[in-house]
Amino acid sequence: MNFFRSALFLLLATPHTFLAGSLIALMWPLPLPWRFKVAAGWRWLINIMLRYVQGIEVKVEGLQNVPQQACIVLCKHQSAWETVALQNYFWPCVFVLKRDLFLIPGLGWGLKAIGMIGINRKAGTSALQQVVEQGKQRLKAGINVIVFPEGTRMAPGESVPFQPGGAMLAAKSAYPVVPVAHNAGTVWPRNAFIKRAGTIRLSIGPIIDTVGLKTKEINARAEHWISGEMLRLSPPGTSL
Repeated sequence: MNFFRSALFLLLATPHTFLAGSLIALMWPLPLPWRFKVAAGWRWLINIMLRYVQGIEVKVEGLQNVPQQACIVLCKHQSAWETVALQNYFWPCVFVLKRDLFLIPGLGWGLKAIGMIGINRKAGTSALQQVVEQGKQRLKAGINVIVFPEGTRMAPGESVPFQPGGAMLAAKSAYPVVPVAHNAGTVWPRNAFIKRAGTIRLSIGPIIDTVGLKTKEINARAEHWISGEMLRLSPPGTSL
């Protein structure tokens, strides 16, 4: 059943994503809010597919922690699920992602046209500067910036030290940080075709006021909260 659900989801989501991304790219000369409306429609339908085709439900905690102003979201990264789900709670938003994704027909065109922040991970300091510069622009425009500080998807129970990009943006801009934890990897594993029907638990943490804080301190606070919350959401021994 999980194989059938996953195959049907892929069959439906792929052309929908290609068409939506292509339409957003064609709308490049138009105001950004118009492109965001198309992206919101794409997200809405993908969420329906996830719920009724894939059988994935979501239980959310901490919605009261979502700020009224633009913010920087530092989120645990376990699967492709969070790239869709986080849009439901931090809209409008952009992600910091690999620049190579812009080359994907349809999807990549749309990502670039909607203002996602694409970086070359091997570029070092210049990549950090790009995150800070473009991130400030998005925040000033009222757009949330979502960063996966681990830099790559991690299997349940695994983690790596946080990279400085998102925290540096927060330190340089003084916008608040919202840490987010979830256990999506137990339902939708990284790089996996077959996804399980089940419930994902998403926890939105308390706002971190970044005024006067340095990059390392912001990262430490976010990492401490996310690590502790992951132990609660996905205790040691949790299996796929």
